[in-house]
Amino acid sequence: MAPQRFHEQFDQIQRSMPDVPLALGPDDASEFIYEKGVVLVRDGRDAALVEETVRTHFTEATGLTGDHVRRDSPETNRSGITRIRVGDPGHGDWRGDRAVTHALRAMSEREGRAGRRLVSRNHVVSIAVNSCPGDEPVPAALSQGTNPAPAEAGYDADTAVGVLVVDNGLTHDHALVPLLAHVEGDLHGTETDAAGNLLQYVGHGTFIAGVLAAVAPNTDITVRNTLNDAGAILESELGEKLFEAVADGWPDIISLSAGTSNGRPDGLLGLDAFMQELRAHGTLLVAAAGNNASASPFWPAAYAALPEYQGVVLSVGALRGDGEFGACFSNHGSWVNVYAPGERLTSALTGFDVPVPYLYQHSTYEACRYGFTYVCTCQSPSHVGVLSEDGSTAKPDQVMFEGYAHWSGTSFATPVVAGLVAAHMTANKETDPRAARQQLLATNTQFAEVRGAHVPALKPAGWRSVPVVQRPVGA
Repeated sequence: MAPQRFHEQFDQIQRSMPDVPLALGPDDASEFIYEKGVVLVRDGRDAALVEETVRTHFTEATGLTGDHVRRDSPETNRSGITRIRVGDPGHGDWRGDRAVTHALRAMSEREGRAGRRLVSRNHVVSIAVNSCPGDEPVPAALSQGTNPAPAEAGYDADTAVGVLVVDNGLTHDHALVPLLAHVEGDLHGTETDAAGNLLQYVGHGTFIAGVLAAVAPNTDITVRNTLNDAGAILESELGEKLFEAVADGWPDIISLSAGTSNGRPDGLLGLDAFMQELRAHGTLLVAAAGNNASASPFWPAAYAALPEYQGVVLSVGALRGDGEFGACFSNHGSWVNVYAPGERLTSALTGFDVPVPYLYQHSTYEACRYGFTYVCTCQSPSHVGVLSEDGSTAKPDQVMFEGYAHWSGTSFATPVVAGLVAAHMTANKETDPRAARQQLLATNTQFAEVRGAHVPALKPAGWRSVPVVQRPVGA
């Protein structure tokens, strides 16, 4: 992604969290976003050790002070994580946080002796990954139907597979879409700004629910608005929110199209308690591999590669429109279990009358065809052509979303795979989603090429490939 667009996206997340100063990290690259002035530690003895060690180190070091070091959250909570304040969050700018960096360094020797991680940044977990989506929604004609098209299987309340979608909620009129008849959950809330533009990622959760329902009609889908700050949430809060989401019972499948890299091979400290409890239940977590075009582990999807979580987590990358190769924006690597269609899918978004600047400012479909290699791969073109398409119903100064949209990203490959697991459960009368995961992958005969590697691919019967247009750089 072009630096200007990256910082626009970063600024939008910062505006959505006005009381949480954020920075980019690590020190030498913009791979993730994190909270300034705070580190995360496990409750109990670890928290006391980190607080004491960091305060002593800061007191003795030149240019640092231990005055700010203190606990910044209850000593115990369901997520098992305590926030430790280590510095003034208002100091410096978005390019990093010296206090957090030195707090991590202060603990490095003790971590080495302990043989495990004791402290972490408080990362931002986001739909947009590095504040960059694979795409933004573009209106799609109702007459073209969805892609994937709805499977012919029916719905049976007694055998329906329970799927929890952890996302940004549902649009206000989602119930008008017949495809979403068995979808419930939280509304997104405020959907447009003062100028009438859709807020960032409005419709994301609705779109995902539509993809799931099309691939697996025999599902009861619940969509939560956990990621409602421009599609983002702090790592320290996500663990609590996930526990809240399963408070009334663990579903068969959790579909999560969000995450973050952290520069480490051992997961997110803030999700440690939830992930351990997930192992003890029969639920399968299906998670997006991310849109950074990177091979670095992306969490929580990359838990799928850790021995203790194999079979518990299914990580999903995205295929480009022809289904033969990986989408240019998709993360990749040995930690990704399977790839599924994720470019130019069509699903429910519902009705919005949006000012023309929305398309000029936000729509990025086809941009990946330019071949850029930024951390975020896509760059906005000046216009995607929707207003000039033959038969457009848009007014001269407006763009109409009349139910459906086209959208691209690993976000949408994820519910394709979650839906295929659910459909396999129904077709084979399998009640264990983790067993269904194993059976589905073991019997799969579809493959694609991703960065030169031959990888498993899952393509639902109702999915239709779309043309891939290769454009020269600068076109």
